[in-house]
Amino acid sequence: MQLEKYMRGEVTVIVLDGSLDSGTAPAVQEDLRELIPERGRVLLDLSRMSYMSSAGLRVLLLTYRQARGNGARVALAGIPPEVHSVMAATGFLDFFTVTDAVDDGVEALSA
Repeated sequence: MQLEKYMRGEVTVIVLDGSLDSGTAPAVQEDLRELIPERGRVLLDLSRMSYMSSAGLRVLLLTYRQARGNGARVALAGIPPEVHSVMAATGFLDFFTVTDAVDDGVEALSA
């Protein structure tokens, strides 16, 4: 799993590329902990994600909690269909603003 961070205006965009499973989750969780700004706006771009296990869901939930605790807002963009179905089945999507594309996510967080 590779992470890439860039800015779109005042929104921090973090691209997750690859599989998020029990093997990659600890490192990704640590990386995200360092990349989430306090009181900022963060868009997680999942369009390059190929697989997510329950360990990956846990990472996103902990990231959401950390962001909320720091006063940050988090949204998800570009969720692949297979990952989307797992997240929808668990009710996980209720925690996040979800958009189809990065541009839409940046706009939603900027409103």
